[in-house]
Amino acid sequence: MAPLLQVDNISVSFDGFKAINKLSFEIGETELRAIIGPNGAGKTTFMDIVTGLTRPDSGDVRWLGTNISLLKQSESQIAQLGIGRKFQKPTTFEAQTVYENLLMSLANNRNPFAVLAYRRSPRDEDRIDGIARQINLAESLDQFAGELSHGQKQWLEIGMLLAQDPKLLLVDEPAAGMTASERDVTVALLKELAQIRSVVVVEHDMEFIRELDCRVTVLHEGAVIAEGSMDFVTANQQVIDVYLGR
Repeated sequence: MAPLLQVDNISVSFDGFKAINKLSFEIGETELRAIIGPNGAGKTTFMDIVTGLTRPDSGDVRWLGTNISLLKQSESQIAQLGIGRKFQKPTTFEAQTVYENLLMSLANNRNPFAVLAYRRSPRDEDRIDGIARQINLAESLDQFAGELSHGQKQWLEIGMLLAQDPKLLLVDEPAAGMTASERDVTVALLKELAQIRSVVVVEHDMEFIRELDCRVTVLHEGAVIAEGSMDFVTANQQVIDVYLGR
């Protein structure tokens, strides 16, 4: 089966610093993948390239097998293809309710005339209710986003991405600032989401990654240095030397 996302020998430099160095790897369909590595390893730059924020100096990023080069697409076109990204700091509309945040995110026609003429449908109501239950916010639909806990805001942002029905979710440090119970819910949520779409998690919290129980890719100096199960990569001497420090 062709990969959902194929990163092929990409490199990018900023002011002489090689942030990504001939990076190649693949993400399969309905796969949960974790990406770890020390600061400056290229994790954020990789996500920036996939979502169109940064253009590499060389290489290619292919979507749905080898049919579509993401490097030829704009940020909005990449989102429309089915790639959603949750940044480390939640970006919700804090003066709007959870319900309104999800409503604004639904994958409806967004041209100005369609937005002006839009009327909520039973299908949209069902979709919002389903997403709210999935992200553990069904009891908080009338609550303002600004009143949510940090963990709940993370869930809401994931829900806003789900409203756009993505094929690939890029999730940046979801465990940061969460309580223990919120972390447990987030682990279960990410595993559930990966049943029908691909989810890539960038995270520093090694225990959180272990709980995800998925394939792990370790980056260092913009390249893959190890890939496999958590036990496999944490036993790798190079990973120990450059990241784990033991």
